[in-house]
Amino acid sequence: MKITYSIVAPIYNEIENLPELYHRVKEVMDSSGETWELILVDDGSTDGSTDKIRELAKKDKCVRPVIFARNFGHQVAITAGWDYARGDAIVIIDADLQDPPEVILELAKKWREGYEVVYAVRAEREGETWFKTFTASMFYRLIQKITDVKIPVDTGDFRLMDRKVVDVLKQMRERHRFPRGMSAWVGFRQIGVEYKRAARMAGATKYPFRKMLKLALNAITSFSYFPLQVATFFGFVSAGIAIIAIPVVVYMRASGSQAFFGQATTLIAVLFLGGVQLISLGILGEYIGRLYDEAKGRPLYIVRDAPED
Repeated sequence: MKITYSIVAPIYNEIENLPELYHRVKEVMDSSGETWELILVDDGSTDGSTDKIRELAKKDKCVRPVIFARNFGHQVAITAGWDYARGDAIVIIDADLQDPPEVILELAKKWREGYEVVYAVRAEREGETWFKTFTASMFYRLIQKITDVKIPVDTGDFRLMDRKVVDVLKQMRERHRFPRGMSAWVGFRQIGVEYKRAARMAGATKYPFRKMLKLALNAITSFSYFPLQVATFFGFVSAGIAIIAIPVVVYMRASGSQAFFGQATTLIAVLFLGGVQLISLGILGEYIGRLYDEAKGRPLYIVRDAPED
């Protein structure tokens, strides 16, 4: 049977949200009159979500479970959804119902008009702290400044993509993944649809500050050389200060000035240059570490249980 829509939802300890997610997706997609499938990618859940996913799959053949052998992360779970999706249009949606399934029909409308990537833009955000909203806004504006990839601001992973776009994304197997950046990088015809992001229905967020910081680091290092350029800039600044300082110090010592006697100035200069060097080494280490991960060639994820096509 030919599938029109594949709805992909990464799941990690979302047992309280799963029944409502299934109910609302089914209600929305049945109203479309098109064939659909709901791919629930279990990312190593430990709260009983795995059994609930299997229960839903037994009850409804439209539900297709993809069960990971362990936790591989949200971004990798999205990738698995791309790999197993059979639809002409693939929708990525969060399981916590902050992304209302009812918006899928609005995304689909734009897809029918010929757009190949339709991303959901957060016009309003309920249930999020000012700090998270502010840092997210600053991040997207920063990433636009330092990269050539125009990632739409105030967007998440909630989007609809045409089959041809997903087929291209499936070829991109880098380990440190930023799907919303990847979908912007591939191009095609793209447009945004505004929506009101709801508060999480139940459970705790799976993206605390530490994970958000890691995601931001992946985004910057995947799409920009700016950190390396910053390290180079600091190197030139340090060298310039040293070149200027040499004749100044020689002149002041020759004129009998007491300003540069003692070890304080030397220690400050050494600490400054040492700090610049360590920062630069750290930035290089981040990029080299990513190269090392890619060179190992390990699979992005391991599936314990998945549906047969």
